[in-house]
Amino acid sequence: MTARILASSAAPVRQSSVRAHNLALALQTVANSANPLSRASISAATGLTRATVSALVDDLIAGGLLTELDPPPRTGAGRPAAGLALASEGPAGLGMEINVDYLAACVVDLGGTVRHRLVEHADQRLSDPPTALGHLARLARRARTLAGDLRLAGAALAVPGLVSPDGVVRVAPNLGWQDVDAAALLREQLGVPVTVDNEANLAALSELRTTGGPSFVYISGEIGIGAGIVLDGVLYRGMRGWSGEIGHLSVHPDGPECRCGARGCLERYAGQEAILRAAGVTELTDIDATAAPALGEAASALGLALAGVVNLLDVDTLVLGGSYAPLVPWLRDGIAAELRRHVLTAELAPITLRAAALGADAAMRGAADAVIRSVLEDPATWLSGAGRT
Repeated sequence: MTARILASSAAPVRQSSVRAHNLALALQTVANSANPLSRASISAATGLTRATVSALVDDLIAGGLLTELDPPPRTGAGRPAAGLALASEGPAGLGMEINVDYLAACVVDLGGTVRHRLVEHADQRLSDPPTALGHLARLARRARTLAGDLRLAGAALAVPGLVSPDGVVRVAPNLGWQDVDAAALLREQLGVPVTVDNEANLAALSELRTTGGPSFVYISGEIGIGAGIVLDGVLYRGMRGWSGEIGHLSVHPDGPECRCGARGCLERYAGQEAILRAAGVTELTDIDATAAPALGEAASALGLALAGVVNLLDVDTLVLGGSYAPLVPWLRDGIAAELRRHVLTAELAPITLRAAALGADAAMRGAADAVIRSVLEDPATWLSGAGRT
């Protein structure tokens, strides 16, 4: 009886759903291959029939998602099969980032190549949200123009704050933002679909796709400090999507007041402004080995906070990104000392501490990659024309 009830209540699978699934399967098989694949190779890898693969590939080529390469020279009997690759002139992703002291935008093609990137340094705390986002939209339009004649599949924005699923920035303390509908403001100015996410989350996803993970905590060091948590290859967002606010962990409860209203937050000791003050310089590029001793307090505070993260999550890799990436040589020893002192399992399992693969561009790249990923996961929507701009 139970089996009959379950069977009768199951929804039928529509033919369009099967096609959408198979289109994504074929496209992702090509995307995940280090070398061009033939139609026969896709059939072997997916289990789909050669006739089905051929029809799917024809649709993906016609829609500008795949391109057919010239076959290699013949080396024996039979004709070599033509290879398939992602179309470099197909849909592109527009990635944007707004942070306290800069704006950034880049265009990334379907294969993951950055076609153009722009960064503009200016203190965004001096502008209200519509003005700041207006400047960012202009920068993004310029990047799109300079990237060439590419169709955008959409845009994504990285912000240093708590973001709700509908793209509203609930609070970004270091920008002074609260309840800002960034997605709507940018969508109106850019004329493309826009998603918004926390910058550390997007940077962590970019790191995951670049290095393969599978479990790590990405620490984004700017004027504020955020963390992206990746566990078993999946970004952990928390119940409301607001995980990773490591910058507001209190490392010294009686310390100076933070912008968030609490005292002794990590940002007050290891944020970018604190590091510059300690080193006695105005630019991160001025920090070298001679300034390393001045970074001791920042490294110690970071190590203390990260020790708590490791004890809680049992991860073995910590990735320092944003402004921290170039400072790893001078932060490493101080962080490692605190990890040895405070991580319960320090003597049982080593902890890897390394710089982010994409450095300061990780969040912006992660935003663009999120758009590209949406096409790879649902090419049927692009082919139907719904995702074209």
